[in-house]
Amino acid sequence: MSKKIALAAALLAFMSGTAFAKSTLTLYTSQPTEDAQMTVSAFEQAHPDVEVKWIRDGTAKLIARMQAEISAGGTSPDVLLIADSVSMESLKQQNLLAAYKSPQASRYDAQLYDKDGYYYGTKLITTGIAYHSKAPVKPESWQDLLKPELKNMTTLPSPLYSGAAQIHMATLMNDPQLGWQYYEKLKENGAMPQSGNGGVMSAITSGSKAYGVLVDYMAIREKAKGAPIEFVFPKEGVSIVTEPVAMMKGAKNPEGAKAFIDFVLSADGQKLVLKQGYLTADASLPVPQGFPARDTIKLMPYDPAKALADTEANKKRFADLFGNR
Repeated sequence: MSKKIALAAALLAFMSGTAFAKSTLTLYTSQPTEDAQMTVSAFEQAHPDVEVKWIRDGTAKLIARMQAEISAGGTSPDVLLIADSVSMESLKQQNLLAAYKSPQASRYDAQLYDKDGYYYGTKLITTGIAYHSKAPVKPESWQDLLKPELKNMTTLPSPLYSGAAQIHMATLMNDPQLGWQYYEKLKENGAMPQSGNGGVMSAITSGSKAYGVLVDYMAIREKAKGAPIEFVFPKEGVSIVTEPVAMMKGAKNPEGAKAFIDFVLSADGQKLVLKQGYLTADASLPVPQGFPARDTIKLMPYDPAKALADTEANKKRFADLFGNR
């Protein structure tokens, strides 16, 4: 090898190790593994100077892990992408999040993000009514589940186990036409809780229950596979889980975290959400296959701070009414 070639090779190796070195971004996410990989890959393609190291687990487990790491004096992730705004509100109140006013926020309904910039919803996972395709009544309203002819036919996820069910319960509590009395009437009409949304879907598709309170995408995807299940967005509205994103206080790569937040809220990031089969937070985009027109889906108002404050009381009331299911 000539001296010139050797010098060029040495220079290239030096540049690869220094000038072209990537920064590292640590992400904790509760997205399904396939969705998380798609999100990370798309972000890295848009930001080739950033390498994402990510850990996937349930929201509660991720938060417990993170808090243990912080208590032990270890490192925490740069950015979180987890299931719900109540969990984010809790982290905000513990002073564990960093505010960032994303320029993308102006494109979104104010209900979908924290006004101080601590977290931003990235999608809409709604809770509505699922029912067996051979069920005797096609429901259109939450009140339909209280009809005498539907007695002992309904199931619902328990807020003692499901974050989405907790948010759904908190949302209904603020509706004067529903509220706590709605759960009491469900109980009187024989409604039976399952541990989570998966149990509700199994009960409906197996035919052991004709109706259930369920998140939208599970029913719609299962129907597309040929399962005997239908889904309706009740006329009073639906509760929402927004899968928010946030930057951690003390993030080692704050610029990378800001770039990640901007990406998932950007047009490209929202198109990825649509590709994954969810309702996008960006109301200008179409709906996934199997969903009705967006203007027919009414979102019920929801206050994450109030929901957080009421969580334990709501769970106790539910357990007193239905038992620890």
